[in-house]
Amino acid sequence: MIKTKKLTFLFCFFFTLITTVKAQNGTDASGGDASGSGGSASYSIGQIDYITEQETGGTITQGLQQPFEISVITGIENTAINLSATVYPNPTVDMVTLSIEGTSTENMTFILCDLQGKVIRNEKLSADQTIISMAELTKATYLIKVLDNSKEVKTFKIIKN
Repeated sequence: MIKTKKLTFLFCFFFTLITTVKAQNGTDASGGDASGSGGSASYSIGQIDYITEQETGGTITQGLQQPFEISVITGIENTAINLSATVYPNPTVDMVTLSIEGTSTENMTFILCDLQGKVIRNEKLSADQTIISMAELTKATYLIKVLDNSKEVKTFKIIKN
């Protein structure tokens, strides 16, 4: 009798536990990264939930695989400069805001180029925050190099959607 009550209790407990546990409802069978002359892309096979909503203010993508990539690739060790890149939305659709803190931007410039090294834009930084328009560019991965007196400070990898 006691053994039957214990088994019934355990069965009910595990049944309740199994039916109330929530998790991500998707499993990727495979995936990877692909790149070519037109840019690069990440992909997954078996991803069942993927929705993109686009408005005039930006794009939001929801699904199992979400790219968020701003990478500092190279740079000199200069602790007086606190350099950051802010991308909204990321991957960016139309603009990147480059923020510089802790130093003067008087002798600083930025170079926007593609992955093949072709210079798209080379401009002087005008203020602590510089907005770089990317609306006219094709979907690809780009590099933004920040220079101080022609010395490379940092390079950022930006994905344009």
